[in-house]
Amino acid sequence: MKRRIKHVTVLGSGIMGSGIAAHFANIGVQVLLLDIVPFELTEAEQKKGLTKEDKAVRNRIATENFVKLQKSSPALLYSPKFAERITVGNFDDDLEKIKKTDWIIEVVVERLDIKKSVYEKIEQHRKPGTLVSSNTSGIPIHFLIEGRSDDFKKYFAGTHFFNPVRYLPLLEIIPTPETDPEIIKFYMEYGAKFLGKATVEAKDTPAFIANRIGVFSMMNLLHEVQNLGLNVSDIDKLTGPVIGRPKSATFRTADVVGLDTLVMVANGVRDSKAEANDFNDVFALPKYIQTMIDNKWLGSKTEQGFYKKVKNAEGKSEIHGLNLDTLEYELQGKSDFPTLELTKSIDKPIDRFKVLVSGKDKAGELYRKSLGALFAYVSHKVPEISDEVYKIDDAMRAGFGWENGPFEIWDAVGVQKGIELAKEAGYEVSDWVKTVASFYKVNDEGQTIYFDKNSGNYNSIPGQESFIILDNIRKNKTLWSNSGSAIQDLGDGIINFEIRSKMNSLGGEVLDGLNRAIDLAEKDYEGLVIGNQGANFSVGANLAMILMMAIDQDWDDLNMAIAYFQKSMMRVRYSSIPVVVAPHGMTLGGGCEMTMHADRVVAAAETYIGLVETGVGVIPGGGGTKEMALRVSREFHSDDVKNNRLRDMFMNIAMGKVATSAYEAYDMGILENHKDIVVVNKNRQIKTAKMMALSLAEHGYTQPIEQKVKVLGRDALGMFLVGTDQMLTGKYISEHDKLIADKLANVLVGGNLSEPTVVTEQYLLNLERETFLQLCGERKTLERIQFMLTKGKPLRN
Repeated sequence: MKRRIKHVTVLGSGIMGSGIAAHFANIGVQVLLLDIVPFELTEAEQKKGLTKEDKAVRNRIATENFVKLQKSSPALLYSPKFAERITVGNFDDDLEKIKKTDWIIEVVVERLDIKKSVYEKIEQHRKPGTLVSSNTSGIPIHFLIEGRSDDFKKYFAGTHFFNPVRYLPLLEIIPTPETDPEIIKFYMEYGAKFLGKATVEAKDTPAFIANRIGVFSMMNLLHEVQNLGLNVSDIDKLTGPVIGRPKSATFRTADVVGLDTLVMVANGVRDSKAEANDFNDVFALPKYIQTMIDNKWLGSKTEQGFYKKVKNAEGKSEIHGLNLDTLEYELQGKSDFPTLELTKSIDKPIDRFKVLVSGKDKAGELYRKSLGALFAYVSHKVPEISDEVYKIDDAMRAGFGWENGPFEIWDAVGVQKGIELAKEAGYEVSDWVKTVASFYKVNDEGQTIYFDKNSGNYNSIPGQESFIILDNIRKNKTLWSNSGSAIQDLGDGIINFEIRSKMNSLGGEVLDGLNRAIDLAEKDYEGLVIGNQGANFSVGANLAMILMMAIDQDWDDLNMAIAYFQKSMMRVRYSSIPVVVAPHGMTLGGGCEMTMHADRVVAAAETYIGLVETGVGVIPGGGGTKEMALRVSREFHSDDVKNNRLRDMFMNIAMGKVATSAYEAYDMGILENHKDIVVVNKNRQIKTAKMMALSLAEHGYTQPIEQKVKVLGRDALGMFLVGTDQMLTGKYISEHDKLIADKLANVLVGGNLSEPTVVTEQYLLNLERETFLQLCGERKTLERIQFMLTKGKPLRN
């Protein structure tokens, strides 16, 4: 029977419960969020004359957490309106409603007795065959089903989400011996396809996979920091983005997660006696950690941990780090490590590890010791916590934000070198590793295959048929490339254009590549995808090029460059083959304009998209202003609609608003409901875009005809000019801001026309380009662009 999930009940409305509820609401599922009935009235409730029997009181805990959910920053919901999909209640009055739910997810406090009492109540109301799972991170899953019915056991498993649920893609699925294998298969498929998660089946071992490996790695560093004479800032510098880890690195991560949480996991593993003595010692708490716990220096939740914000003598805030020897907070200076200097020209973190482990300074020593210990540890965790190496790597990438998992890193330094590093660190790797040439390979079909310890062969990683990995196909499927872009053959008559410049900014080499890709697709293929798998789709135009031309007053060349950009965007719109754009991450300025000109968009849910050009003193010049005017003109049914929709578009561009998700981009008019789609699992994006391009081609794609645009002219312009005058008078904007806004309004209304007029797209493009060039001649604009570049901010056009 095909199982459909239309309604989910989440038991427990705390941080994790709220996050899980929000993410199910994000994908369109109705959610019932329940929590306990409060024991006492609050002072505010007493003043209102409420009693313990009032619904507002009985639902208070769930209601308060629901309000926090909606105010959370970063946002837990893709769109504020998705909150309508969540209703709240309490265990005593509303648990009977689980009779109509499809999946019950328990997220109550981490105490076995409390969880078992909740399950007892669930069995009184649950319909047979209903899914039940626990989000526990520390209690063995098989303990939870003791005393439960056979039907409960059959449909029960651990479903361990990671916090924040929206942003960390790991979902560990932990079966018990009683769980029906078909149910585990469902959890795995549903998590990947619908929830957008990297679903990893884990064994029922202490801390499962990600926390087991991640906490070992962190605890090892907590010991090594003093041995090497490094401070907390040093460790965070060495264990952050330089090795493909989050900016929070080690100690800032501990502060964010909470030192008490880290210690709880470490103690849980140590107390379980699951580790051999040499590894068990790593989970022992250093003395300074115990002191911090005793002092309640737990991190962000107590406003001090490894870091603390303090006021200096001038009254300015500074971040001080904890001196682990004196346990005093101090301003920690920046350390220079020659080893890091050697990696500055290496773009990919995975390619840096060979250099890092050969360093002759303390940084090199840290990398050798920490990676050696990690390699030895993960070798012994196969098959204890996982039979397959790829599950460990998947878990670390998705749960801890590592760009590469331990076995991938081991491959990068060389298997034999990794064995030597482990010995230098005082560990022996597991015997099975000593015969392995590499843990991963790429086969002729562009699929990653992994070394399987049990069979001694290389096997395909399950689920790869649902996605395309560009890294894997570049060697054999690249048709053309230049310094900033490449074209790959995706098969079935579809090619992909990949932006590969620094931060995926859009310059001449990228536009040349785009036009070549369209030429090639029109001549020999069925369709084109524009997509990449970098951190961001594109941060916009090459600001340095624009600045150089403007400073030199090379207006003819700048005019031609902008015209070329506009022409390229119009080719995306009006080519003879379907073009599908796949934005993700930051998709700003020119990246947004490219997206808006596609036949179809397959956007990752986590797409932060917008026309941000006003931030550097110009307006969208690659067709973005024209496109917004065109889209608004389709809705001109009445004067109110005309003015309101035009005003909304104007404000979005003038304020440089960026959608916080692809769903918010629909509300802003950047994505269009009738043609564009959102995928929650970013790994599936390129494959989905390919299938959409192929579908358009197979259904008889016909080259579109250029559209006419109705613009409102002078009457609407007056409305905007009055508004900007008021903003300036009220000192909400500067003179330069007013100039930009007025010129933006002039383009959106089609210029100084005496009445509403139908114009061509090229008319608006010319007006847009002329305005862009005028603003580039403003001194304030050049200062803004220069500031953006010299301060090392992301390049935004």
